[in-house]
Amino acid sequence: MQGSTTGLFHLRNGGTSVILDDRHSPLPAIVYWGADQGDLAESELAALGVAALPQRVSGGLDQPAPLTLIPQESSGWLATPGLSGHRDGRSFSTKLETTAIEVDEASGTAEITATDAAAGLEATITVEVTPAGLLRQRISLTNRSPEPYSLLALAPTFPLPHDLDELFDTTGRHLRERSPQRHAFTIGGHVRESRRGRPGSDASLLLAAGRSGFGFERGLVYAVHTAWSGNHRLLAERTPTAESFFSAGELLGPGEILLAEDETYTTPWAIGSWGDGLNELSKRFHDELRARPRHPRRARPVTLNTWEAVYFDHDLGKLGELAELAASVGVERFVLDDGWFRGRRDDTAGLGDWFVDETVWPSGLGPLIEKVQGLGMEFGLWVEPEMINLDSELAREHPDWILRGRDELPIPARQQYGLDLAHPDAWSYLLERLDSLLNEYDIAYLKWDHNRDLLEAGAADTGRARVHDNVAALYRLLAALKQRHPELEVESCASGGARVDLGILDHTDRIWTSDTLDPIERLQIQRYTSLLVPTEMMGAHLTSPDVHSTQRSVSLDFSAGIAFFGHLGIEWDLAGLDAEGLAAISRWVELHKRHRALIHSGALVHGDTADATSDVRGVVAADGASALFTFTQVSTSVTYPPGRFTLPGLDPDRRYTLRIIAGSVDAGPGQSPLAWARQPITLTGRQLATAGLQAPVLFPAQLVLLELGTPVPDDSDA
Repeated sequence: MQGSTTGLFHLRNGGTSVILDDRHSPLPAIVYWGADQGDLAESELAALGVAALPQRVSGGLDQPAPLTLIPQESSGWLATPGLSGHRDGRSFSTKLETTAIEVDEASGTAEITATDAAAGLEATITVEVTPAGLLRQRISLTNRSPEPYSLLALAPTFPLPHDLDELFDTTGRHLRERSPQRHAFTIGGHVRESRRGRPGSDASLLLAAGRSGFGFERGLVYAVHTAWSGNHRLLAERTPTAESFFSAGELLGPGEILLAEDETYTTPWAIGSWGDGLNELSKRFHDELRARPRHPRRARPVTLNTWEAVYFDHDLGKLGELAELAASVGVERFVLDDGWFRGRRDDTAGLGDWFVDETVWPSGLGPLIEKVQGLGMEFGLWVEPEMINLDSELAREHPDWILRGRDELPIPARQQYGLDLAHPDAWSYLLERLDSLLNEYDIAYLKWDHNRDLLEAGAADTGRARVHDNVAALYRLLAALKQRHPELEVESCASGGARVDLGILDHTDRIWTSDTLDPIERLQIQRYTSLLVPTEMMGAHLTSPDVHSTQRSVSLDFSAGIAFFGHLGIEWDLAGLDAEGLAAISRWVELHKRHRALIHSGALVHGDTADATSDVRGVVAADGASALFTFTQVSTSVTYPPGRFTLPGLDPDRRYTLRIIAGSVDAGPGQSPLAWARQPITLTGRQLATAGLQAPVLFPAQLVLLELGTPVPDDSDA
């Protein structure tokens, strides 16, 4: 619909309300974002708008500046602006004003058109409240002047409740992504930027603000995410005039966006969520992803990746034996990792030459693929199309395809450099090579890697910054391959978890969560990755007893139990196992298959344990009828035995029968039986969430897996 008699608009969906006020400023302001306000009469909307208006104060502006969808200095805004740019130093201050508002209350969307005739700019702001209750925003800015406009920054803004006083984000490094951080939310700005050409291992998936002490189970919390796979900027800011807000957008390089007349730049989607606790907040993201038409629907195949089994030592006989063992334990997808293409005997050469190496595979990959498929498994292949080694035919023939900011090349990383996907010939070469491989061989899955941060990522011919164009080219390349090969699945891997965002997940089917398979490290990494990514899109593999990345020794039960709530796989040379070891892996694979429909559709929940030495997490079925939980003893507790633990997320009025289906309380140091583990017991969801269960006495790095189901009534219940 067009317009409103009050100038206020109420967008509702998925338990969320967003109220826009277009009466007091050049652009609309969001005067409310949060829990659904129900059906509001126009008089009630108007009253809410009046209730939000501030007074003028001494030392301030004669007209207090509201936090609009694009905060502008021309409106009196003195904090971080929503738009920054200029025309050769002029037109630095904009005054975009609303010219039209189109609202579709049924779908919870609004589109605002705004112009600044003097500056020659036009903006379209899209605001959506999705069926999952997310608030999505993006802005398109068009230059209507013959003079080019240099865009420096443009980012949607999300207002926050005034009483949020604690910030939460994550940082990390290779092999230890998603380490949580908490800060006081004080006056000023807290900025998280990525300048790595990809989000990076240290990137925060979400920037969150909440009431002090919020956790997974409870406490009001809001968060924002930028759905973009390149440089980006997240900001939480509190002003001396009591405004609190997020902004989320792309971090643009110098001169990266220079708009000619009638050219448009569109921001990535900035996506906000809220909840009573992080479990509810993250469920909105999971529900949104699962509702997409392109979301993976079939059962997620149990995967074996060959990297830690053979590394670069490719031999048909050895890989054929590994495939046989993989099939025997229930693997459904066999992935050949790095080392299959020309000149690739180590990581110093070959990237860019995407032809099967005839010296290693004289008959091509066909014999291995036939072996794999004959055993009933799909075949997958590792690629790293965005990278190039200097020791490659591609680099010798096309040095101008290598990203650089000056004549000399940037500092190398992993002996490799970035390929300029935005170069039309480089893009066409990659499409042709990958398409040819997919046409020649029956490849169901590409493990798509990106193993270095980018430095001085510019075009060799012009010297202009090229990160934005490369991300856009990557998306086009993935879309073109998917269009030509609709059944193809792609994993986003980037030194492990260095490219995890909703932009790349628009084009891929899962992420590789981390290059570390150490279950102790994975507990935290998967916990905080799952704030954004649902279980079925989060690669989680069990590992060999001697962990490659940390040299820690771990048990199979512990490794498999930690990987259980993900897209399960194996990284292990199975040829080194005896029959008993293979049977143990097979039991875990079968257990996962038995429960994966629940794992990959239910609500993932994390418990707020009082004792940091333990971990509780689980998956609850959408109808609340069943659930799976793990209790993990990460390290020794100061109390002995440990105290009780509770199970969140269950239907409080439903009765659940509990039993341990993996792991053993008898394997721990307890000297008497654990009463509730001796036989199935039945408790209500309310009892389990409040009174809880006595924790088992376990050694460090041990867990138990619990199954909860609705009890079957017997005659005595009649």
